[in-house]
Amino acid sequence: MKQVIEVLKEQFKYAPMIFRIARYEDKATYQSHYLGLAWQILNPLIQVAIYYFVFGFAMRTKSGIEGASYIEWMLAGIIPWFFISAVILQGANSIFNKIHLVSKMKFPMSVMPNITIVSNLTSYVTMMIIFFALLFIKGAPVSMYWAQFFYYFVAMIAFLFSVTLLNATISVLVRDYYVMLQSVLRVLFYVSGVVWNLNTMLPGWVVDLLKLNPIVYIIEGFRDSFVGHKGFWQEPSYTVYFWLITLVCLYVGSVLHMKFRERFVDYL
Repeated sequence: MKQVIEVLKEQFKYAPMIFRIARYEDKATYQSHYLGLAWQILNPLIQVAIYYFVFGFAMRTKSGIEGASYIEWMLAGIIPWFFISAVILQGANSIFNKIHLVSKMKFPMSVMPNITIVSNLTSYVTMMIIFFALLFIKGAPVSMYWAQFFYYFVAMIAFLFSVTLLNATISVLVRDYYVMLQSVLRVLFYVSGVVWNLNTMLPGWVVDLLKLNPIVYIIEGFRDSFVGHKGFWQEPSYTVYFWLITLVCLYVGSVLHMKFRERFVDYL
């Protein structure tokens, strides 16, 4: 538990620096592009258009929720997925890519996953604004369940930091892990119900099995908030399960990180 407390203290202590580095990385990544940071929005919008054409138009996939169109349902799930997948993949390589920089400067390597999270927030927030605009244009009624957005946002950030800290540590120790993670994320896209409704297309026991993936909890949570009108308190056991997984990842990631971070350079 001491390692967890130490890691969390480092995040608060170096929070201003996390935001500064994240802002610098955003500008550095797109500085040679004519459209610059606009690509953070254009890339996901292009992907949304492709997935909607394939699944919503060509395959006539339905949302499975009364009163909700497929585009609303899909956006409620695919926007957090874009954020989750980008953070997990980039975060897994965050320490490895910056380890030489960290060795020359005085800040802890545990902040690297958080820098990745903050760096991807611009795209996520902008996509959510577009989503809200669509809901208002279509006249979707504002519900008290919309307030759940803040709960699921905090849950998503907590889960991503825990998982990314663990992944970033393991990726330095075992480089094959990052390659494997890329393949796992491709599979998770389809088994997390991002573009098709798990509950209407699979037997109940298969859905229960796929829900062991905590990403499903987050994606379904955002959909419950905006198009499903269902409270997280209605499934207390599932909520407890999600937070247990998050805490276990945080604990294991913190222990491994604190144990090996002084020797990370030796693994390069």
